[in-house]
Amino acid sequence: MLLAMTARLFIRIDFEPSGSALGPGIAALLERVVVHGSIRAAAASMNMSYRKAWLLIHEMQETFNGAIVTSEIGGTDGGGTELTELGSSLLKIFRRVESRAARAAEAEL
Repeated sequence: MLLAMTARLFIRIDFEPSGSALGPGIAALLERVVVHGSIRAAAASMNMSYRKAWLLIHEMQETFNGAIVTSEIGGTDGGGTELTELGSSLLKIFRRVESRAARAAEAEL
């Protein structure tokens, strides 16, 4: 008896020599920063601690020697966080690689 099965492909891009990686988790976090306008709210929406989210973002910033998010504190509009051009580029590239890999593996999976 054969069981119905679904296969999914997960992509993770490892960066050497830093050892950091860009995968589905950080990509989802960056997408949620865009939606929520806040690292804290993005992390909470993923049941992730703010500290863990910030460490992931900080690690990417160290790897690429540049900001992937920019934040404004408080003020009349309440501040917020958004992706920088680098952050947006990393997210777009990751999603494009992920999509192409999924299409390439579709027949095999």
